[in-house]
Amino acid sequence: MFRPISRSSCASVGRRFLATAQETPNRVHGGLQDKDRIFQNLYLKNSDRYHTSPSDLKAAMKIGDWYKTKEIILKGDKWIIDEMKKSGLRGRGGAGFPSGLKWSFMNPPGWEKNVGPRYVVVNADEGEPGTCKDREIIRKEPHKLVEGCLLAGRAMNATAAYIYVRGEFYNEAVILQEAINQAYAAGFLGKNACGSGYDFDVYIHRGMGAYVCGEETALIESLEGKQGKPRLKPPFPAGVGLFGRPSTVTNVETVAVSPTILRRGGSWFASFGRERNQGTKLYCISGNVNEPCTVEEEMSIPLRDLIDKHAGGVIGGWDNLQAIIPGGSSTPILTAADCDDMIMDYDSLRAAGSGFGTAAVNVFDKQHDVVVGIQRLLAFYKHESCGQCTPCREGSTYLAKMMDRLAVGQANEKEIDQALELTDKVCGHSICAMGEAFSWPYQGLVRKFKPLLLERIKDYKKEHGFTDGGLENGGWYEEIKVENGAVNGSPVPKDPFFH
Repeated sequence: MFRPISRSSCASVGRRFLATAQETPNRVHGGLQDKDRIFQNLYLKNSDRYHTSPSDLKAAMKIGDWYKTKEIILKGDKWIIDEMKKSGLRGRGGAGFPSGLKWSFMNPPGWEKNVGPRYVVVNADEGEPGTCKDREIIRKEPHKLVEGCLLAGRAMNATAAYIYVRGEFYNEAVILQEAINQAYAAGFLGKNACGSGYDFDVYIHRGMGAYVCGEETALIESLEGKQGKPRLKPPFPAGVGLFGRPSTVTNVETVAVSPTILRRGGSWFASFGRERNQGTKLYCISGNVNEPCTVEEEMSIPLRDLIDKHAGGVIGGWDNLQAIIPGGSSTPILTAADCDDMIMDYDSLRAAGSGFGTAAVNVFDKQHDVVVGIQRLLAFYKHESCGQCTPCREGSTYLAKMMDRLAVGQANEKEIDQALELTDKVCGHSICAMGEAFSWPYQGLVRKFKPLLLERIKDYKKEHGFTDGGLENGGWYEEIKVENGAVNGSPVPKDPFFH
């Protein structure tokens, strides 16, 4: 369900209905038309129509891939970067840094004097719980990614691209390799790519399933054959990156949308969404919805419209909504009241105390336990910490242990704030953003659902006959055992991540 503005209002600005009325006051975004979708094979409709694999080059070309690629290459690096800046595209990996600006860092004055290889590194190590957009691109639109690597490489004057694929994505890696092989066979890659005189190679590197390798410098370390542990910055990868050469690490979706942007123009892409939040976006909707899906929609679409229109609504109806994690597991949780009028873009979610992240929307209905959901996430982050820096290694361990007790009420009220103080000490003091990644879910839980934690502690003490002074300094009550979130073997409440 989306709430369109009137056609007369659209006519007054002389633009298409719904899709591009940038200047219309109080415009409600959403309702992306099929002709404006970048990912036309997201549901394998075209593969079924042509009875082909998504990696088939001829089928990909029928939906617009590899069209006028040579002409775009010949326009040069400056033109490509200017168009990307004009598009307003922000990195789709979660940070939201302006892509055109990031690409321009590879071409500082005098860059030609630094002779040698230069690299585009594509981060396909998608390990964020709830996020599943990049693997969908690789499975169903691999040629958009391969062509995007070529054009991004031309913009940054790179000599090769390395696509770092998560180890668990075996089938995706096979499909992507087939697409790369076909592009080489057609002369689109390699020496004299697309007949443009530009030489460019694309390689796949399969990781070993470490979440922390999604961080750009940890990914580079892993590519070099080392342990996937983040580096201190500076130096930044644009100066000293893969194999000590200038490199840019970018996300699959960011690269995959670039060919369409360059063909249709940066202004076309910028016509979607609000200012500073332009473009279309892949949203991953999961949890307690009737039809979990990955869908392409306009930026700044209302959250309720996104769920009702594309995911079949919340199970039991919108009134049965309890909470939503809006941007992947590391973004703070929102209450149902927050979500009523929430807009899905960077600025709106930041103002609400959460984040847009990867736009992975995870929905909790009232039958599921949000406290247990956050507990499971903190157990995940504890497991995935590389252990290199003390704030993250020790902080994630202590917080996960404290959350195990808070999840069953085995704590004192003051420990809620003690755990919160711990996260404050961690944020900003770890080498990479993993410190924030495991801190923000807990901070969001306390900010939005602290009464649930207090009620759980009160009920536990009442049920077991403990007084308020039973736990002076934290720890477990005597003869109480908790394993995997279960108290003395009792069943673990269901949560939308693991049911």
